[in-house]
Amino acid sequence: MLTMLIKRKSIEAQANTKSGVGTGNSPKRKIRYAPVTISEMDGCRYLHFGTEWVQGAMRIRKPDWLELEYAQQMMAWMLFIERPQRIVQLGLGTGALTKFCYRQFPDAQVTAVELNPAVISICQSMFKLPANDERLQVLEMDAELFVNEHSRYGTLDVLQVDVYDATARGPVLESAEFYQACADCLKPDGVLTVNLFGDHPSFLRNSKTLKFVFDQVIFLPEVHDGNVIAIAFNTKIRLDLAALHERAAQIRLTTKLPATSWVNGIQQSTQHSL
Repeated sequence: MLTMLIKRKSIEAQANTKSGVGTGNSPKRKIRYAPVTISEMDGCRYLHFGTEWVQGAMRIRKPDWLELEYAQQMMAWMLFIERPQRIVQLGLGTGALTKFCYRQFPDAQVTAVELNPAVISICQSMFKLPANDERLQVLEMDAELFVNEHSRYGTLDVLQVDVYDATARGPVLESAEFYQACADCLKPDGVLTVNLFGDHPSFLRNSKTLKFVFDQVIFLPEVHDGNVIAIAFNTKIRLDLAALHERAAQIRLTTKLPATSWVNGIQQSTQHSL
């Protein structure tokens, strides 16, 4: 069984984050990428960054389905926002979340931000990522630069953050300044979901930073690959579990996503935090 990246020494993180993003008069950093490769097993196609470790997956007969459990949980914002107008994904992976949002929300503008041009190319050629059109925009750029563009402040309903390098030893972008820029890009009632690793030291850093920046943060229970999805709110919400279960039933009916398990996870998380 293939597992998600947890314990590897980071090549890209060392090369790409020591000096941060080149802005102002500072020199632009020289970016190094791990090789992008694919594999197939049991009807699924997997994305790798030069190792056996999985960066994303697509079931070949269901290219728009969210195959990995953590990717399904990244859509937990659907419990709180029914009709998003602007959805942004930081970190393309196999394009799974981008494709799902593009198909599921025909009235929404969907943007994906990916630094590595090879990832964009392979998503288009091997993972059924649609071409850019009036609703879909895939940008080759640094996610940190994207969220620090002031013209985007207060414009997003949903921001999904999954920014890992070849080794996934915690997110590549995790500073308070980065998460504050994410919060600034969201509307007052906007929601952020971010993929974290529960059994890695980066989890504590990220959880503390998220709680510092956002009014409310809920952590879903860890899935079998070690991923923990955080749901962060710009404005604190009142949790109505009955209403959430009703909404989850609607999501299950229309998308087949296991939304009831998200509500159960939210209830478990909030009880532990009391």
